[in-house]
Amino acid sequence: MVLDSLGVGEAQDASKYGDVGSNTLGHIKDNYDLFIPNLKKIGLIDTLKMTDNSNVDAYYTISKTINSGKDTLNGHYEMVGIENTIPFKTFNEGFTYEILNSIEQITGRRVIGNKCCNDSSIINELGERQQNYGSLIVYTSADSDLQIAAHEDCIPVSTLYQYCEKIRAITLKDEWRVGRVIARPFTGTPGHYRLINSERRDYAVKPPKKTILDSLLENSYNVIGIGKINYIFDGQGINKSIKASTNMEVINKLTDIMDKNFTGLCMANLSDFDSLYGHQRDVEGYGKALEELDVEIPMVLNKLNIDDLLIITADHGNDPTFKGCDHTRENVPVIIYSRSFSEPKRLKEFQTLADIGATIADNFDIEQPEIGNSVLDELK
Repeated sequence: MVLDSLGVGEAQDASKYGDVGSNTLGHIKDNYDLFIPNLKKIGLIDTLKMTDNSNVDAYYTISKTINSGKDTLNGHYEMVGIENTIPFKTFNEGFTYEILNSIEQITGRRVIGNKCCNDSSIINELGERQQNYGSLIVYTSADSDLQIAAHEDCIPVSTLYQYCEKIRAITLKDEWRVGRVIARPFTGTPGHYRLINSERRDYAVKPPKKTILDSLLENSYNVIGIGKINYIFDGQGINKSIKASTNMEVINKLTDIMDKNFTGLCMANLSDFDSLYGHQRDVEGYGKALEELDVEIPMVLNKLNIDDLLIITADHGNDPTFKGCDHTRENVPVIIYSRSFSEPKRLKEFQTLADIGATIADNFDIEQPEIGNSVLDELK
């Protein structure tokens, strides 16, 4: 379970990213009366100071991230055993003239927008203009993405997908290489536009190397992706993808899967933390979303079989109290829970998120990833 953007304090190399002093969970806790007793019981709060606490129900620690960049793809890549030294590009000041001109040439439509902002604000700002002129709204979320929005009555969703496929092809150049091109169809009327989340489509890049997800499939295990997991890996290494647009939808789909009999890995991403609250610098919203998750934690834990292993982590930070609207370079929490554990406690700090992938590989006795070390033998 990936709590998208829930960092727990600046990384050792935070100064390279201008993120010294960032601490997503810590600053939410400092600025909002956060009540998360169930997450606290499995050690989440203890990851802030890495204090020893024997009165916990799970092993807990923090992990460094070694991949360059602080984007979604690199964080998830590292989790599944890929070291990537070339960060994906971000365009928080807007896309270059060359990119915009190329988009206009291959689609035959004008581009409007071209800024870093949240989805709903730009749709309501430029939606009517988009409809009037048949143009494309281009923007980024401060992640490594290029998002294209158009009203479904003006540009059919299938056509928008075709445009995004062409844009994905041209943004594979090294100097334009964004992690994802995202189609964002919307509907409604001026002042009342809304994104059609069920029709969102992400065009990512294939992982550059073999992941533990591929190894699991090769060994006849199931690999289930919930939420944007399938998009992140462009479907590679996943044999069942389940759509979910909100944190609560993800949790509901996850608990549904837990009621079924399968052997393998289920990977879920709770993206609201990042997209709705981190990027929007909404401390209260982020805090309430954590409290909503906390209410669901007992049900998730109770649905686990005695031999199931639950790992909760994050891919990067996105401190809602920090400057700008970008991700923040932070360490992330790692919570490891099983009903069979008799001695949960603090673990030593992970040197890379790939330790998670190595532990999963060890659990299923499959090929170890090229980076990372398993901690399975330390879990009692």
